[in-house]
Amino acid sequence: MKHPRAWLRDYALLAGALLGLAAGGTAHLSGAADLGNQFFTAVTVLVLAATVISSGRILICGEVRVDVIAILAMTGALLLRQYLAGAIIALMLTGGGALERYAVARARRELSALIQRAPRIAHRRVGAEIVDVEVEAVTLGDVLLVKPGEVIPVDGIIGSADAVVDESALTGESKPVKLEAGTSVRSGGTNAGAPFEVRATASAAESTYAGIIRLVGAAERSKAPFVRLADRYALGFVVLTLVLAGLAWALEGNSMRVLAVLVVATPCPLILAAPAAIIAGVSRAAREGIIVKGGGPLEALARVRVLLLDKTGTVTVSRPEVIAVETFGTRSSDEVVRDAASLEQVSVHPFAPAIVAEARSRGVEPGFPNNVREQMGSGIAGEVDGHRVAVGQLGFVVSGPTNIAELRSVELRTAVEGSSSVFVSRDGVLVGVLLVQDAIRPDAPRVLRSLRRAGIQRIHMVTGDHPDVAELVGDVLGVDRVFAERAPEEKVEVVRLLREEGSSAMVGDGVNDAPALALADVGIAMGARGATAASEAADVVLTSDRLQSLVLAVEIAHRTRRIALQSVLVGMSLSLLAMGFAAAGYITPVAGALLQEAIDILVILNALRALRGPRPTAPHGVDTKRLANELASAHRALKPHVGELATLASRLDGLPGPEARVQLECLRDMLEKELLPHEREEQSTAYPIIERMLKGEDPTGALIQTHHEIRRLTRLFARLVAQLPSEGPAREDLRDLRRVLYGLHAILVFHFAQEDELYSMLDARA
Repeated sequence: MKHPRAWLRDYALLAGALLGLAAGGTAHLSGAADLGNQFFTAVTVLVLAATVISSGRILICGEVRVDVIAILAMTGALLLRQYLAGAIIALMLTGGGALERYAVARARRELSALIQRAPRIAHRRVGAEIVDVEVEAVTLGDVLLVKPGEVIPVDGIIGSADAVVDESALTGESKPVKLEAGTSVRSGGTNAGAPFEVRATASAAESTYAGIIRLVGAAERSKAPFVRLADRYALGFVVLTLVLAGLAWALEGNSMRVLAVLVVATPCPLILAAPAAIIAGVSRAAREGIIVKGGGPLEALARVRVLLLDKTGTVTVSRPEVIAVETFGTRSSDEVVRDAASLEQVSVHPFAPAIVAEARSRGVEPGFPNNVREQMGSGIAGEVDGHRVAVGQLGFVVSGPTNIAELRSVELRTAVEGSSSVFVSRDGVLVGVLLVQDAIRPDAPRVLRSLRRAGIQRIHMVTGDHPDVAELVGDVLGVDRVFAERAPEEKVEVVRLLREEGSSAMVGDGVNDAPALALADVGIAMGARGATAASEAADVVLTSDRLQSLVLAVEIAHRTRRIALQSVLVGMSLSLLAMGFAAAGYITPVAGALLQEAIDILVILNALRALRGPRPTAPHGVDTKRLANELASAHRALKPHVGELATLASRLDGLPGPEARVQLECLRDMLEKELLPHEREEQSTAYPIIERMLKGEDPTGALIQTHHEIRRLTRLFARLVAQLPSEGPAREDLRDLRRVLYGLHAILVFHFAQEDELYSMLDARA
């Protein structure tokens, strides 16, 4: 970046060139040709001297710039008394520099906006008063007031009833989000609603936005390899220009043709176009919530052919959720969840939020526990409604051997699925188990398919998980290879191995990914925690926690590099063509100067196209984000009931007949009164929107056929239940009931996974 004094000098030279050219033209029109030529000469000498000084400094550093051609052209114009041509060259040179600076400033606008909006004052609550303090003075635990329209100064927890936050500067997400009390909030978002309080969980220097500012600073200081390549090409272009000029002299001995060739070659579009396009691409990425640390990583990303994905937090949501509840004995699944949530609401275990959320999704209100004792890594125990409840590992919740046949199937399921078991006991008796899993992101398979279409040839996954679990996730995602049971230091070896396959990128989100991110040709950090080790080690940071941003980053990189190459090749071709005509005598020095200026303007404007780009849009008049959230919420509410289909099927043999009939009737009512209405609503509202969005690639036909099969199995199940005697199912009924229950469970799990992936597209288009 140029020093402000250099910018002032350049603008002064441009103003002098304009005034001198205008004064000389006016003098010529008034008949004072000698005076006009003096003005032209003064302008040429002034710009020539400044150019010689600046080029000399660069030449001392070992670099050759195309300004050498401009020096030769202006010197030739003075020697051949082509004063007007010399003045036009001077104006062209200073104007081209100003045009380039405008392009760079326009391209950097998004990056500069991120820096300029950084808050400097925070409103700290001290007793009943609000005191303004410097942001740097905020410490952990301070309660801050964020007024409407203000930027949240530090990371913290919402202390008010709720808050409406606009995070578009961080994530590119245009619509404000509503955050409830107790929710974590990141610095850098804007208060889009009423005033609210935030309890600081980090200082300003350690907060998200400060980290992003540091990343932006690194991006602004960077210089792309493509631009360095362009600088190296300057020497070759200078030599080519001198050769053409020499041929023009050798053919005719006409010095005017030589001068015309030099004029047309000044300045070089190669030098102007490449930096403008690359910086424009970096700025476009910043507008979409993608921080690229300069042009180098952006160009490297465009060349990536091998992608390595970390599993946890990258292709999974990194937020555990309850996927099934198995019960042992007479207590229902809702009662087991209530017992567990009553204790987990005061626990610090990572699974606690998932269990409390499961209770909330079932409409179950947890009780308040007493005499709670938590043993880290084992479980938590306490009194709930006068009963002793324990939640955690099997050896913690019950003492002695447990002779429950269903435990074997639970152990087998967790081993195959990679889920974790959270056992629940009541008064020393095992009553159930919650299966908890870090779910795959719904949009992950679709994103990986999009990456392959964008030019990524091979996609691999690395994880510390057991090979059985890792291969299961890899199959769902469709990756080429899975590297399982790899420690953080071993991930570095995987990256080193994959670099032999071609230009590689590594995507991760944790501190343990930082070494691998640093080694990869392009390191990409997921999530908005700009101050983490992963973000600091990465070359690209996706500030939104959405995998779709990775596709957008790759597309921006490809488009930017394509526009830069296009600008260079078109500009150079036009310049060479014009030089050929000038050497043949068809272009005069004055006309050549005007023509070259037009070429420069053309390539600069073309390079600035990298600032824009097509964005996926939702159908007109449809709030796709709201619709996606509603459908996803309905799926979350129904999934526990879907899990009970398989659970009940496995327990039918051991249940008393009347109790089995009651539970079967409850499932029938759920299917008829909740599930089928939900499927009809999806088919009438969401499917038409998806069909319009995907145009010729509509997958909803297959989903509709799945709906038909779900309805058929539901009708069959309802008929089987209706025919049961009052004493419950006989042995001959159990086979048909289990077959239908297992069939419904399998098709609903598969169907929900398909729909979740499609609904993630609705959210991405919002």
